[in-house]
Amino acid sequence: MSVSRRVLIVGGVAGGASCAARLRRLDESLEIVVFDRGPYVSFANCGLPYYVGNVIQDEAKLLVASPQLFAERFNIEVRTFHNVEAIDRETREITVKNTQNGAVSREKYDILVLSPGAAPLRPSLPGLDLPGVFSLRTIPDSRQIRDWLETRPVERAAVIGAGFIGLEMAENLAHRGLKVSLIEAAPQVMPPLDPEMASYVESHLRARAVDLHLNDPLAQIEQKEGVLRVQTKSGATVDAGIVILAMGVRPESDLARAAGLELGERGGIRVDAQMLTSDPHIYAVGDAVEMNDALTGEPAFVPLAGPANRQGRIAADAICGRDARFRGVQGTAVCGVFGLTVAMTGCTEKALKRIQKHDFEAIFLHPGHHVAYYPGAKPIHLKLVYERETGRLLGAQAVGVEGAERRIDVISMAIQMGATVHDLEEAELCYAPQYGAAKDPVNVAGMIAANVLRGDTMLAGWEDPPDGAYYLDVREPAEFAQGHLPGAVNIPLSQLRDRFGELPQDREIRVNCGVGQRSYYAVRFLRQNGYDARNLPGGIQTWRAYQEARR
Repeated sequence: MSVSRRVLIVGGVAGGASCAARLRRLDESLEIVVFDRGPYVSFANCGLPYYVGNVIQDEAKLLVASPQLFAERFNIEVRTFHNVEAIDRETREITVKNTQNGAVSREKYDILVLSPGAAPLRPSLPGLDLPGVFSLRTIPDSRQIRDWLETRPVERAAVIGAGFIGLEMAENLAHRGLKVSLIEAAPQVMPPLDPEMASYVESHLRARAVDLHLNDPLAQIEQKEGVLRVQTKSGATVDAGIVILAMGVRPESDLARAAGLELGERGGIRVDAQMLTSDPHIYAVGDAVEMNDALTGEPAFVPLAGPANRQGRIAADAICGRDARFRGVQGTAVCGVFGLTVAMTGCTEKALKRIQKHDFEAIFLHPGHHVAYYPGAKPIHLKLVYERETGRLLGAQAVGVEGAERRIDVISMAIQMGATVHDLEEAELCYAPQYGAAKDPVNVAGMIAANVLRGDTMLAGWEDPPDGAYYLDVREPAEFAQGHLPGAVNIPLSQLRDRFGELPQDREIRVNCGVGQRSYYAVRFLRQNGYDARNLPGGIQTWRAYQEARR
């Protein structure tokens, strides 16, 4: 078959490799060449922290596809150790340097696909280039970290950054027996989460003896008497045998910038829904691109493997004339932290407030991951965000030992389909005692939110309570004695029908229980008896999370 067009792809891993393979499946006539500056064209970079931690012990398991496999299975040429240095858009050529022998060549293209990925952030601070200070992005990075740990008597590690990679590295370094200090510039761990949801993660980390330094940015790193001394802006110091920089990533858009391609507000390569750049012959995919948030339409830089793979496929479809379109990023993600699962999708409350969107409501619930009567039920802390008027789902966050990611996956798909809280009410999900409940946590979240939309209950926010509000706690006295809201009055639900006359009728009554269920029953009763009663969502469990987040 004669060659119809020449497609050059810069970068492999998720976006570039998936684009190349999809192109070949769609069109045998294309000449496809992939250039990668590193030694590997397709590897599982999400597995790197677990290779460092010896959870994954065989490096070969991280290799998804080799140049030989691409050649034999797909007739795709892969050139590793080849760095693309420049793009000449007028002649449609790229300048490529072989980093092993220094040879420079120019390669013509009909279509160019950019998939350079993202680079770890390394701010201009003293000491970040000292031996023993590492970032983790590639297999060679993980090799260097493993070699450092295996050839030196390292007892303590300092991890700079408490996002996804930082938490995974903290866990894996602890798995190797190191004591871990976690240093974060933001006032919470897992900055993408809402603060009260992050508080569950923070408590879990402290219980695992992780030394936390929050709201305290890195200032410098020094070499002191054989150890690395990490100093923060507050003046606190941590001595460590190894330092891991996990401060986030930036899009590798320098090549695109030099070629005059349009960049987005966040520095990524701007593309349309078919992954086409401002040049009609150049596409871009993966961590280097900037897309729109699927829910808000705001510019978004979301470096995740799932979107990168989908973008690679969509670019391939578009190159082959198909009308495939990327619907935008939703930010569905999950992280394991010392046995705890943290998952999220869509908009958080703080993200909506940041863009001045206020027509939303948030509810909290704390169900077991399966029915309570079956042994081993573990709580899931779940937050659901939805539009106040329409009930359209906007986002969700879940934290739990079991089942959190399953619920977020369900809600993520519902969000993609434009579903409302009423759809969650009616969702038909798997049920057996060891897996869930007849009313799954997803159903219950929908029911709570739908009750608010229908006016069956009114919610009271945990922040900024009105003057003169009356706080009613409907738990049993023994529960109340173990801790309650300041100034709250205790009338157990079991006694409320006989004692509701004790309540003031000229004040807003804010009702709480342990997790929000009994207080909902109380609110229904009181509102039908003429009281302005409102439910504090999530009960004492959520209140404690808010208190923890404010410390």
